[in-house]
Amino acid sequence: MAHTVVALYDDFDTARRVVEELVSAGFDREDISLVANDASGSMGSALKTDKDDVTAGEGAGFGAVVGTLIGLGVALIPGVGPVLAAGPLAAALMAGIGAAAGAATGGIAASLIDLGMSEDEAGYYNEGLRGGGTLVTVSLDDDTYVGRAQDIMNRYNPIDVSDRFGGSSLSSDTSGLTTGTSGLSSGQKQSSMGTTNRNVDAGDQVSLPVVEEELNVGKRTVEEGVARVRSVVRETPVEEQVHLRDEHVTVERHPVDRPADPNDLNAFREQTIEVTERREEPVVQKQARVVEEVVVGKEVEEHTEMVRDTVRRTDVEIENAETTGRTGMSGMTYRPYTDYETDFHTHYDTNYASSGYTFDQYTPAYRYGYTLATTDRYGDYDWDRLEPEARRYWEERNPNTWERFKDSIREAWDRVRGR
Repeated sequence: MAHTVVALYDDFDTARRVVEELVSAGFDREDISLVANDASGSMGSALKTDKDDVTAGEGAGFGAVVGTLIGLGVALIPGVGPVLAAGPLAAALMAGIGAAAGAATGGIAASLIDLGMSEDEAGYYNEGLRGGGTLVTVSLDDDTYVGRAQDIMNRYNPIDVSDRFGGSSLSSDTSGLTTGTSGLSSGQKQSSMGTTNRNVDAGDQVSLPVVEEELNVGKRTVEEGVARVRSVVRETPVEEQVHLRDEHVTVERHPVDRPADPNDLNAFREQTIEVTERREEPVVQKQARVVEEVVVGKEVEEHTEMVRDTVRRTDVEIENAETTGRTGMSGMTYRPYTDYETDFHTHYDTNYASSGYTFDQYTPAYRYGYTLATTDRYGDYDWDRLEPEARRYWEERNPNTWERFKDSIREAWDRVRGR
């Protein structure tokens, strides 16, 4: 029984390392697939093309391992955008079209369904890829190697789809596709993204909440740095001259020959004469004087800073039946999309046939314009009011392509609205 182990990773580099380890572990390159979102076009631009054909060897810029996977090329997936794809999944994805410029009409979901995945869960992987993830699959004919492939792929922390989208990280059905609910472990299959199909009886109503995030910006005080001011005592040698006086006693004897006078007669009495010697010595006194003051304070500066973030909003998209029209809350009855396909094809032939893009590549734009025109919340909008919001939602799913497709989107809007 054939098995396919599937895992979704947040970035291309992680998925590439998974592929390299699978190859190093002995898994055949021809059984490994990799599909990566290439919204920026940086990976696709690295591929060399020759008349819109891309060969496996031309993917060497993505590493020797990834570059040698079969069927390496770039495809435009409706609802996802440009992707880099390699392996059996890529071969199925781009069967019958030019890899460099074609549009994969079946999309990722259809290819996964062909591998045995349920339609709902295939959609979850399609959503993960659209959000910038990278898909890795390995096809196995022998049950013995399933656990080994799971162990390798689980080491790199695949996206837990049960947390991210409300579904399981691996899928299965009767074809033997490996199952799991977290990473690559075994478990029971769950529904994805909380999707529930319900019938509404006459007189009943079902409400779908439209949730919108608000950006609340506050502020908090954080320590930016500490300034320390401290006083220290330093000793500096100084010199100063001072004049000092010393006294010394001198005794001299002089020979004399004269008659003694009355005063000299006192010499016959004993007497003592004392003479005190004195000297001066330096006396040092110190006096502290304030010569400078250091004032420590704190100044407050206020400034305005722009805070940028993103907020999310849920919108309710209405998919109309292809065979019958519907009546909106405004009372207007809308014809099914299929009624307009001939008109849209004519518009494409007139305006874009020589643009290098196929009608299939423009089909998502016509469908988007039809959906906008038949959405009740836009019932009282004109195009000028609608365009900013319509552009924002389109660019989220198809970055940097609004200017290319906006005229075909408006054509569908005007035609359905009868303008």
